[in-house]
Amino acid sequence: MIAPIGLFDSGVGGLGVWQAIVAAMPTARTVYVADQAHLPYGMRPVAQVQGFAEAITRFLLAQGVEVVVVACNTASTAALQHLREVFPQVPFVGMEPAVKPASERTRTGVIGVMATPLTAEGEALARLCERFSGEARIITQPCPGLVEAVEAGALDTPETEARLRELLAPLLAAHVDQTRGRRRRPTLHPGRPGFSLPVLPFPPGFPAAAGWAGLWGTNCPA
Repeated sequence: MIAPIGLFDSGVGGLGVWQAIVAAMPTARTVYVADQAHLPYGMRPVAQVQGFAEAITRFLLAQGVEVVVVACNTASTAALQHLREVFPQVPFVGMEPAVKPASERTRTGVIGVMATPLTAEGEALARLCERFSGEARIITQPCPGLVEAVEAGALDTPETEARLRELLAPLLAAHVDQTRGRRRRPTLHPGRPGFSLPVLPFPPGFPAAAGWAGLWGTNCPA
């Protein structure tokens, strides 16, 4: 029997991870927490995000889950190690930008990482890029304001379009051909119609789903 799985994010973005897990194991029982009361995490101090993550984990454990998926890049960056220290008996699966597959697929040798300010400026992303970038050049683009736009449902407004173009401008100028970032709705994907940034697809939520499936010897669909 598959143990109940808990997931959390600061909002609805982690539902892409939930969908990937359900696709891998449709019979698994899941509990998802969207911490919209404290949205966004990306502009908050690390210690505060750790406190939110710890409180949510205690809630999930009280619901009977045995595995916790931190379905949020920012929370993974700020709190994953903290959670593993506080709850050593609990298996945790975190999220991280897909730098490794991007470095394997790039043709121009330039990769863009779009992330919240906390993730973009964190040591975890720096270590990830150093470990997996290979010969590729990594450009990190903090994206303040995008989380709020998605959570407000402002996906196709002129303001969101203008903000995306502003954030993508330095990536386009650097000839980026791989962009990796948050899972907040495919409609904010920089390769969508109207944007000229070429992006090779990587399934939203797949890294965390694959990590969770690996805990149980389950094959996760690519």
